[in-house]
Amino acid sequence: MEIEKDSILTGKVTGITKFGAFVQVAPGRSGLVHISEIANAYVNDVNDFLTQGQEVTVKVLKIDENGRLNLSIKQAQPQEPARPSPSRPRQAPREESRPAVAPSAEGEVLPPSRDAAFEDKLKKFMQDSDSRMSGVRIYADNRRGGRRRK
Repeated sequence: MEIEKDSILTGKVTGITKFGAFVQVAPGRSGLVHISEIANAYVNDVNDFLTQGQEVTVKVLKIDENGRLNLSIKQAQPQEPARPSPSRPRQAPREESRPAVAPSAEGEVLPPSRDAAFEDKLKKFMQDSDSRMSGVRIYADNRRGGRRRK
């Protein structure tokens, strides 16, 4: 049996390590399912999701130059459409009041964007920061003696 990249195979878990699981997909051929490719959820311990001897469906992600197989269990599963989380009620999008066009620092008119409010806040922060820093520098110069007279 020839094993190719992107093929879906059924195999048996032959070993479990802290970084993944080894799956035998053909007699004499096994590969590694990395811990990040076991499930769509966060996997802290491989033993929570797999047991030795368990039959699993895997997808061949890569065959390296030494013939080792990189496998994935989560990519072999059919993709489900994303559903809204039931724990959080769905909210209608907020209407934000912002100008129709936002002037840039150079004075040219830019189309409205969601970052316009952020850019305004950043500009105000930078101006406040510069004025505070100039005050700190004057104070520090006075503490050190400032400009020394000859």
